[in-house]
Amino acid sequence: MVPSSPTSRNSYLATSPTYKQERVLLAKIDWFILSYCCLMYFSNYLDRSNISNAYVSGMKEELHMFGTELNKINTIFTCGYIVGMIPNNLMLQVVSPRIWFPSMQIVWGILTFWQVVTLSPSHIQVYALRFFQGMAESSTFVGTHYVLGSWYKRDELGKRSGIFTSSGLVGTLFSGVLQAAVYKHLNGHTGRSGWRWLFIIDGIITIPIALYGFLVFPGLPRTTKAFYLSQEERVLAYKRLENTPVLEKTKSPPLLQVFKRVLGRWRWYACSLLFAISGETESFGSNNLMGQWLKATGKYSVEQIDYYPSGSTAFAIASTLVCATWTDHTQVRWPVLVYMSIACIISSVCILVWSSPTALKFFAYYLAGASYAGQATTFAWANQICADDDQERAIVLASMNMWNNVVNSWWSIVLYPATDAPRFRKGMIAMICVCVATLAVTWVVYALERREWRHRRADRIDCPLEKKDDSRSRDN
Repeated sequence: MVPSSPTSRNSYLATSPTYKQERVLLAKIDWFILSYCCLMYFSNYLDRSNISNAYVSGMKEELHMFGTELNKINTIFTCGYIVGMIPNNLMLQVVSPRIWFPSMQIVWGILTFWQVVTLSPSHIQVYALRFFQGMAESSTFVGTHYVLGSWYKRDELGKRSGIFTSSGLVGTLFSGVLQAAVYKHLNGHTGRSGWRWLFIIDGIITIPIALYGFLVFPGLPRTTKAFYLSQEERVLAYKRLENTPVLEKTKSPPLLQVFKRVLGRWRWYACSLLFAISGETESFGSNNLMGQWLKATGKYSVEQIDYYPSGSTAFAIASTLVCATWTDHTQVRWPVLVYMSIACIISSVCILVWSSPTALKFFAYYLAGASYAGQATTFAWANQICADDDQERAIVLASMNMWNNVVNSWWSIVLYPATDAPRFRKGMIAMICVCVATLAVTWVVYALERREWRHRRADRIDCPLEKKDDSRSRDN
């Protein structure tokens, strides 16, 4: 089905009697939803990435972490993240996100503080803390994508998903800069190492953001009681959405029946497989490979090791925002995954050729930031595919990130162990394979979506009363 043009879409809105109210509504929800979700995800990434930054800033030597302890700690965190994802997303249909999101944020903020006194050479206590921190933090990413899909139309969703995803990258960028500044100014203050001060400051940043969420986050369109939305705006918030199957709140079917329905369709399998594979292109950043390479060479100071990888994160932010905005304009999501895969293949080849100049390796690690561009686009695509089934959408979004983290739980230990620094030869070979697999699965999802749209169009032709809805359909 051929997507309607932006011109025709704007014409439709311009003639709608609710056009001005819709613009006001969008401005309000953009501010209050995105401001809180972006700040929440920013603190999420601060508290998640701090241990990798601490590792290259003195923690490795102080705690005698000379094996794969860092990989094990990250794996324990990932296990908690996996366990918490689907329950957290289903809880959003029971407890308002206005309550659930800030509550989980306070939990992981407290756990971040706690790590300051529990990090020790034995590592036993930090394993437990990182597991529960992973459970609490798993509410943020997939939960926010669920909320965004509940408030925004498909031609509004990509840009907002990109802005949200970029806020996490800003957290990663800021964490490196913050660690460098903390090491420089607070190392040894009150007898604490600079890397321990990073955990304290991250916790201090996290708690006020949670309190802000309690005050302003609107929850979901059908149940929102946000003080800044009028009754007319609350009604408009859900009536304006395309493909909303039920506008009034109805009794939910049994959970087993929901899972049977979800598992009986292609969407769960295809979307989960897509991000389980494509998400591994982010291994460059998630394992701080550039920081480990810089540290292993012995040629760079602690501040340089913290600062230099920020270039990759900056490129990731730019790629994410540009690609997400472009997909909203074109309503075609798959080319972003092609761009991301090709960029990561080039980066891997440059690093595999170890005799290449240092400048080329810097270029390769910076170019690898493109891997994050697919994250926002993939989840916007899944939101779009599952727009007609709210419960399926919640489960599919959570499952995508869950299966990606199932792979993450062992991926870094096997393919990116800290003992492989600085070359990560087998990791770069695996990266090339992952990129090729991503291209293949992207084609499969695209083909399945097109087939579903063809079947829907055939059904609507058989049912003339639904023909008027066909003009709003978009085919990717």
